[in-house]
Amino acid sequence: MTEAALLPLAVAIPLLGAALLAVAGRRLPRTGCDILATTCAGAEAACLALLWARTDGRLVTADLGGWPARLGIVLAADPIGAGLALLVAVLVLAVVVYAWRYFDEPTGEHAGAFPALILLFEAGMAGFALTGDLFNAFVFFELMGAAAYALTGYRIEDPRPLQGALTFGIVTSFAAYCSLLGIGLLYARTGELNLARLGRQLAGHHTDVLTVAAFALIATALLVKAAAVPFHFWLPDAHAVAPTPVCMLMSGAMVELGVYGIARVYWTVFSGPGGIHPQAFRTTFTAIGLLTALLGALMCWQQRHLKRLLAFSTISHVGLFLIAVALLTPDGATGTAVYVAAHGLVKAALFALTGVLLDRYGSVDEHGLHGKARDLRTVGVLFVVGALALAGMPPFGTGLGKALSEEAAGHWQPWLPAVFVAASAATGAAALRAALRIFFGAGPAPQSRPDGDETTGEGEEPEIRSPQRALPRTMTIVPAGLIGLAVLVGSLPAIPAALARGAAVFTDPDGYSAVVLTQANTPPGPVPAADWTVTGVLLGLLSAAVALALATAALHRSAADRHAAARAVRALRRLHSGHLGDYLAWLALGVAVLCVAIAAQT
Repeated sequence: MTEAALLPLAVAIPLLGAALLAVAGRRLPRTGCDILATTCAGAEAACLALLWARTDGRLVTADLGGWPARLGIVLAADPIGAGLALLVAVLVLAVVVYAWRYFDEPTGEHAGAFPALILLFEAGMAGFALTGDLFNAFVFFELMGAAAYALTGYRIEDPRPLQGALTFGIVTSFAAYCSLLGIGLLYARTGELNLARLGRQLAGHHTDVLTVAAFALIATALLVKAAAVPFHFWLPDAHAVAPTPVCMLMSGAMVELGVYGIARVYWTVFSGPGGIHPQAFRTTFTAIGLLTALLGALMCWQQRHLKRLLAFSTISHVGLFLIAVALLTPDGATGTAVYVAAHGLVKAALFALTGVLLDRYGSVDEHGLHGKARDLRTVGVLFVVGALALAGMPPFGTGLGKALSEEAAGHWQPWLPAVFVAASAATGAAALRAALRIFFGAGPAPQSRPDGDETTGEGEEPEIRSPQRALPRTMTIVPAGLIGLAVLVGSLPAIPAALARGAAVFTDPDGYSAVVLTQANTPPGPVPAADWTVTGVLLGLLSAAVALALATAALHRSAADRHAAARAVRALRRLHSGHLGDYLAWLALGVAVLCVAIAAQT
């Protein structure tokens, strides 16, 4: 099968699977729905694995309907885009298998609803990663969002998921309107929607307020989906109430697509003479990344609700991804690609392990679960390993991605590697502290009482119908497999080498345009290195050591110390109020600041 056939097939398979489940799920038993969903998810993973292998070091395109780029929609896959779509497919397959026994739905009209929504979610994410058309990207983004809203509020009998889904939907819909306005401005200026043709047309104009406004509006929607500060408020609230399998996809793949979208749109459309000056992009997005990384790490450290803890760690790592992307170098793109791939696997595994606690105890409260999960030693060991991977310890892919990003960032600003060490150590330490306390009973039982601004994680609505059942093996096999894949990303040289070749293609806008518009393959620029270095290994070990030291110290903190720390961040907690109006106000402020910051440097 040709590459041009694999591209549309990668979008069609999950759409067809969702349609089949929506129809057949009314008649099939739960086991039949699981088999059908797993078959579709496996076929999608195989299709994208083959596509990723075929894109090694080059760009592959498909003109849908036989229409050329100037008239129709083009799908375009380079190793970075195809690799991200493959990550989505792997995580969806893991989620489908993990959820075989997670929702014990009865046979009936709702038996296929959850897997159908998961496949619809996958179609939106895969299509966004593979499209070469800006408006088409918007459509896939909205398909992804609509499925995510429904999945977040899947348990409609509980008002909390419903409120979280509505907040998520309204905030991201507001951002979508901004994106649509930006696309409209670009279309009015150039008469084009194809990414490559947009870049060429925009290069013939001078950068002005319209160009800056268009970029800022489009970037807003992507920053909201990526949960970058100050557009991040919806993410912890949504993760706290969404079903655990949904959290695996939201933190493992969806937010990373926002980062990918920013990089793709900038490189293909706005990196030319008529776009946004590189220095303006670099300074603005490095500042956003710094704020996101540090605030996310600080808030992560203060959480006792495990889902919110992991959600804030995702926010912190998004900040690190943005810093590496903002470097605008192949080295930075390589580091981000490796980091994103491994982080998605590790974060999905940690959420899956959190789901085990929710399954067994109906709680995700770190303090309330102290020592209760001593019998789940395998789960505890996996959680500890995942926490160390989150901290960037070698030989995990998170450690290699962090090392490559640190090296690239250090070439621009020597102090930036310290940010990577601090953020990764703090987030890893928070997860490690929770694991040691819950699974091994380390430290005295916390006696502190939550204040009004703290979410505890106690009294959660069970996500299964029979909480006294034996733990399904899939709920431990899946996270173990995901952590194993994260090790392969960091220790199998072929994977980062392929992503490095993809970074050389990704950061070559002229080559992208040539392939999309004339089918003329041009050789990419120099391929960056993607190997472990002594400095990278040492910094990874340092991050892991700091995480272990912080976690150990936190286990023996007195109640007074915990209260003092809580008071220090009370103002930040109150900003995360859960009120929709507050979140929309922050979003509007973020749009204005983004426009002013870019315009002031252009």
